[in-house]
Amino acid sequence: MKTAYDALALGLALIVPVASLPAPALAQCCGEAYRLQCQTVYEERQVTAYRMESETVYDQVQVTKRVPVWETETRERRYTVSKPVYETNVREERYTVQKPVYETQMRDTSFNRIRNVMETSQHEERYTVQRPVWETSEREERYTVMHPVVETVEQDRVYTVMRPVVRYEARYVDQGCYVDQVSCVQPQAASRGLTWMAASPVVDPYTGLVQVQRPGLVWANVQAPAQMQVTKVWKPNLVAQQFPVTEYCPQQVVQKVPVQVHRQVAQECVRKVPVRTCRMVTEEHSRMVPVTTCRQVVERVEQQTPVKVCRMVTEEHVRQIPVTVCKWEQEERVEPVHVRVCKIVEHQETLQQPRTVCKKVPVTYTYRVPRTVVMKIPVESACCGSVTAASAEVPLEPTPAPVEAKPEAPAESAEATTDQSAHALPAGAGELS
Repeated sequence: MKTAYDALALGLALIVPVASLPAPALAQCCGEAYRLQCQTVYEERQVTAYRMESETVYDQVQVTKRVPVWETETRERRYTVSKPVYETNVREERYTVQKPVYETQMRDTSFNRIRNVMETSQHEERYTVQRPVWETSEREERYTVMHPVVETVEQDRVYTVMRPVVRYEARYVDQGCYVDQVSCVQPQAASRGLTWMAASPVVDPYTGLVQVQRPGLVWANVQAPAQMQVTKVWKPNLVAQQFPVTEYCPQQVVQKVPVQVHRQVAQECVRKVPVRTCRMVTEEHSRMVPVTTCRQVVERVEQQTPVKVCRMVTEEHVRQIPVTVCKWEQEERVEPVHVRVCKIVEHQETLQQPRTVCKKVPVTYTYRVPRTVVMKIPVESACCGSVTAASAEVPLEPTPAPVEAKPEAPAESAEATTDQSAHALPAGAGELS
């Protein structure tokens, strides 16, 4: 097929320069003149592709089931019943009763009565009084007077000065650079699309035979390959460098400074001061004070009070009490009981089990392939006269047109198409001179 396309392309390359010449250049004095005309012809081709179809197939499967079957049985249940038997007896009971007996007695309730007697009397009271006596005298008082004296003295003044001190310390500086780093980038997930499938052996699901599948375009999952991506990455490079650091350290400086000092000089003086003195003189006085005295007098009061006294007397009594005694007697009974019994019975069934089978179905479609045909048409010539109205069209070699991405047709179809185009030339067409 490629050889036929190469031959057509070579023939078209030889014909196009001739077709581009003007009409007078093609005219001959003694013969007919022709002009070239291009025409597009479409050929129909049929292609067979394969489509995947899913089909559900049912298989016959023998299944054994264990089915529970419930049956009712009558069983005998024996149980023991306790039956009460009551008996009544009479017993004698003795009990004691406390009976109250009231008596009246005379009780002595005499008591003492206390009476207050108030008495008033006079007694002499002596007391002391302090009387102030004022006296005036003179005394000598000495006092000190301070006189200011100014003197000039040199003093040491201490102050602090900040002196600069330079030291070096190590610091790390990043002198790195950007480098290219290659990383693998995974593309997106696989998508559904047309892809080329080479010839491969395929198992027929119906017959189980291995057949060779012809190559062609099929619908399948298309996964793009991984791509290598280059990115800029910073590569650090730490370098130690010495940097000067200036620090200010405190330093004490002593300086002599003249200072004026004010000093106080003490001077003793004497003066006469009058002093008034108070002296207390003791004097004794007497006075009569009335005094009231309270005296308690005790009197005895005789009294007799009747009192009612209760005394308990014990008496014994006898009574008859009926007593009921319950005795339990064991009695055995039998009753029928209906019981449901489950028995497992095996049962065979035939079930249809579905399974999915994929098969390729051939699909035939038709597409049109364009090709260009060059015709040779006679024209009038100035030297030879007019040409008849019936012009003959001569097709030249077909020019291959661009073909769409379709499955490759069989070689026999291409040869048949070429033969049909060769037989489709119109009558009266000739070869290009």
